[in-house]
Amino acid sequence: MKKALILLAIVVALFVAAAGYFYFSLPKSAPAVTQDENKPLIGFSLGALREDRWTTDRADFIAKAQQLGATVIDASTDYDVAAQISQIENLITQGVKVLVVVPADSDKIAPAIADAKKAGVKVIAYDRLIKNTDIDFYISYDNVKVGELEAQGILAVQGKGDFAYIGGAPTDNNALLVQRGSMSVLDPKIKSGDIRLVLDQLTPNWDPTVAYQTMKAYLATGGPLDAVVAANDGTAFGVIQALKEKGLAGKIPVSGQDAELSACQQIVQGAQTMTVYKPIQNEADVAAEVAFAMATGAPLDKYVNATTNNGQEDVPSSLLAPEAVDKNNMAETVIKDGFHTYAEIYQQSSSTPGR
Repeated sequence: MKKALILLAIVVALFVAAAGYFYFSLPKSAPAVTQDENKPLIGFSLGALREDRWTTDRADFIAKAQQLGATVIDASTDYDVAAQISQIENLITQGVKVLVVVPADSDKIAPAIADAKKAGVKVIAYDRLIKNTDIDFYISYDNVKVGELEAQGILAVQGKGDFAYIGGAPTDNNALLVQRGSMSVLDPKIKSGDIRLVLDQLTPNWDPTVAYQTMKAYLATGGPLDAVVAANDGTAFGVIQALKEKGLAGKIPVSGQDAELSACQQIVQGAQTMTVYKPIQNEADVAAEVAFAMATGAPLDKYVNATTNNGQEDVPSSLLAPEAVDKNNMAETVIKDGFHTYAEIYQQSSSTPGR
């Protein structure tokens, strides 16, 4: 009897040990994340990093959204569409209520946006339009106006002659809008014969190296050149590098966009003629306010000043006004706003490409 009790006790002990082993060995579900309804979750997906400005956009947007009371999850990649799509899927999984997107490619990102909408996520296209899919809002600067200002800035110092147009990325809708704006100003002069367009080339990924190679190849032909309308400061930087090699920097007027530090330095040094300043904090603040309003169900009427057709629908939009900047108004624009300091522009050498 005693032996039987001992044997029974051993069996029970083994059973308990085995049960404990299997219990603690089973995979555990992650604890549910309790989302504070007063702190809506907003995703910010940047498909571009190459241009200096995007670090400022990201920091300003996050700061404003947090100030309003939101929680922001951000993800970034540099013109890698597949990576951005994966990141957007991850943000959807994490439960964002609103998704703010700078698309790496205005068309190819559409399937990820469609997935977000199916999941009930509101989508804001930031700075660059997302095409051919359903989006809720678009925030940018008036990019046609940007192109107009660039062409006008060059015509102010060179009214006729042989012109080159170095555009932005063909996959970025903004580049096409900027080109449209510039050509609307240049076309009358082209038709009258005052201007001959000797080069008209877009630049994949806004890459300064490609812009440099494009301009270098043209100059190698010995073709005439009196002015360059470059779509942004990165393409302008590439153009100016090619001009320097021919001893033409400062002799050929060159436009730009974004008021990058290197561009502002080149303007005061005389190598670049002008840039177009788009106060980034204004854009980031409006985006954060719209995202927070969407997440909390507040009305958006006060933010809408335009509609933009993205190929599928007319999208409510907030389009902000850009400003032309040259050496004469640098102090009243970028320096006054604290975008760059006087010391940065006038006392530091320009050594790195802009956008």
